[in-house]
Amino acid sequence: MPLIHRSPDTGVWLLTTPRTSYALRIDDSGAPCHLAWGPRLTTTEADTLAVPTGDPPSSFEGRPPVGEELPVDGGTRYGPPSLQVRHPDGTRGFEWQPTGHHVLTDVPGSAELVLEFRDRHGPLRVALHYRVRDDTDVIERWTVLHNTGHEPLELLRADSAAWTLPPLPGYRLSHVTGQWSAETQLRREPLPFGETVLTSRRGITSHHTNPWIMLDDGTATEDHGPVWSAVLAWSGSWRVTAQRTPDGRTGLTGGVGHDGTCVPLAPGEEFTTPAFAGLYGEGGFGATSRAWHAYIRTHVLPHPAEPAPVLYNSWEATGFDVDEAGQKALAERAARIGVELYVVDDGWFGARRSDRAGLGDWSPAPDRFPAGLGPLAQAVHDLGMRFGVWVEPEMVNPDSDLYRAHPDWVLHVPGRERTELRNQLVLNFARDDVADWAHDWLTRLVADHGVDFLKWDMNRAFGEAGWPGRRDGNDRLWTRYVTNLYGVLDRLRAAHPHLRIETCSGGGGRVDLGILARTDQAWVSDNTDAVDRLVIQHGFSQVYPARVMSAWVTDVPNQLTGHSVPLRFRFHVAMAGLLGIGGDLTRWSEEELAESAELVAAYKKVRHLVQRGRQYRLTEPLGEGPTAVQYLADDASELLLLGYRRSPRYGTPRLPVLLRDLVPGARYRDTVTGTVHHATVLTRYGLDLHLPSGGWASTALHLVRVPDEATGL
Repeated sequence: MPLIHRSPDTGVWLLTTPRTSYALRIDDSGAPCHLAWGPRLTTTEADTLAVPTGDPPSSFEGRPPVGEELPVDGGTRYGPPSLQVRHPDGTRGFEWQPTGHHVLTDVPGSAELVLEFRDRHGPLRVALHYRVRDDTDVIERWTVLHNTGHEPLELLRADSAAWTLPPLPGYRLSHVTGQWSAETQLRREPLPFGETVLTSRRGITSHHTNPWIMLDDGTATEDHGPVWSAVLAWSGSWRVTAQRTPDGRTGLTGGVGHDGTCVPLAPGEEFTTPAFAGLYGEGGFGATSRAWHAYIRTHVLPHPAEPAPVLYNSWEATGFDVDEAGQKALAERAARIGVELYVVDDGWFGARRSDRAGLGDWSPAPDRFPAGLGPLAQAVHDLGMRFGVWVEPEMVNPDSDLYRAHPDWVLHVPGRERTELRNQLVLNFARDDVADWAHDWLTRLVADHGVDFLKWDMNRAFGEAGWPGRRDGNDRLWTRYVTNLYGVLDRLRAAHPHLRIETCSGGGGRVDLGILARTDQAWVSDNTDAVDRLVIQHGFSQVYPARVMSAWVTDVPNQLTGHSVPLRFRFHVAMAGLLGIGGDLTRWSEEELAESAELVAAYKKVRHLVQRGRQYRLTEPLGEGPTAVQYLADDASELLLLGYRRSPRYGTPRLPVLLRDLVPGARYRDTVTGTVHHATVLTRYGLDLHLPSGGWASTALHLVRVPDEATGL
């Protein structure tokens, strides 16, 4: 069966993925209408969906509020629109008129459907794009809008796509909430009737929620049940609206922007929305997560197969007190324990001695680095490590040479206060001259100082979102800022193919598929407390793979929470992602350094499983029993099991952990103890983790399949 098929008799378009189908058609009014999204259908089966069923809507209800592929504003539509247009005369509305369609198959293993329309009474052209692939059930959708007239249009809402679910007896919403240092707190709750809006109005993805949504009928578990999900690939303000109607239907729409803003569209201008990708799966939340992980590793990340190095960052050791001699001493200790990438954090440039000054003046401080960063980079390279630095290109302190020279470069409204957060203002990356300035100094920094890695930070949300000198500036900057940011990253990476980048925004404030297409990993939270991280990492893993999740081992008592947990526990929590170390190594004892070297070496032996394997959340975090997560090789030939337990309560049942998806009948050997386990026992009866007594115990078990004596396999 082709990936995309159109029935000549019914006009039904059927999009096919390895395990699912998506069907739509253009109705008699010319509007694109949804038919099905779920289990696989044949073309004959899909054709039967084109026959209308049920009673016509009441005259009081108008057009059904759920079911259009991109609900528009106009006529008898009363649900949340995906597309709202304001015309030059102040009127609003859009009427579908089909103008053509085509299917693109020039990329092997994929196909793209393009449905083209125009407004019957205006100069707006709309193209709906659908992409399917033969190796994933994720369907990518986006919209292209083109003003063919001679006057500007205003897109009051320009969503990427709308997704429609089948009628179900109930609906449950899964999403994440949070705040700084408490990101990605997973919530599962009944979807209320009416409209539920998830949004960021901050100019960034935000710590407070994330642009993805999952829906099920209320009965799905980690391992069973159908789940529908959608993820938006956008790094600025965004909005996803889920609607549950009284007649038992649910749909959702999502895209750029937030209430009160629009997307200006000048004559001849075209706006391409970011992808709003959808996924249907039948293996519960765990299978849904694994499908998103595989999709992100295969089709989003720039270098998914490349092993991420063990990282050391200097921030907790030095704060702003950064100099060449101190960094070299830290680098020597980092190399001793097996670190592969050394990163100098804030404080290496300009007059940066605190967060009050120097931001924007991106030259090495001459009193701290008399010959620039080159000698430190060389010393780090000589120790066998890569060299990285912290940067915050989108920000400026008012006390800086850059601000004194270009006060007009920041987001501001003339005559109004310029609000400072963390003593800084936001540079207007929507301006091409600001974006070009950032690219110029960044490319010189990388080329002149031997930089292999950038920790790209962004430590405050937008304030006065003004762009003086442009009548449409307030609205235009919300999207132009992000596209120019993407442009700087794209140009920088093209010029320096060896460069790797971490996305950071005061912790996890900018993590999404748009930024991950241009970076290699994500700083998940400024909260490095191992106890809190179990919950943060659980929520993060619902969509994003361990391959992008930076996780650090830092000092105790933790500077944020005051928790003190063993070094081994901290390492085992950080080993669930991209292992990093952020403690003050000059204060670590020889015993701690030796234990760290042992644990770093152990991680290197299993990181291919963490970074490329299939992840299974075996238990909820911090429950009565152990918390456990499994990483399994694609061929099930080996696995890593990480287990954790907080302080045990006397009398609590000692429950075994059930492993997942091992080869039936196979045997697996513990690479440390040599103990051989049978797959049937591990998956049906479970494994006792034998965690040490006392609080905050942890373990890491690496099991490798034993070849069958008869077959050698």
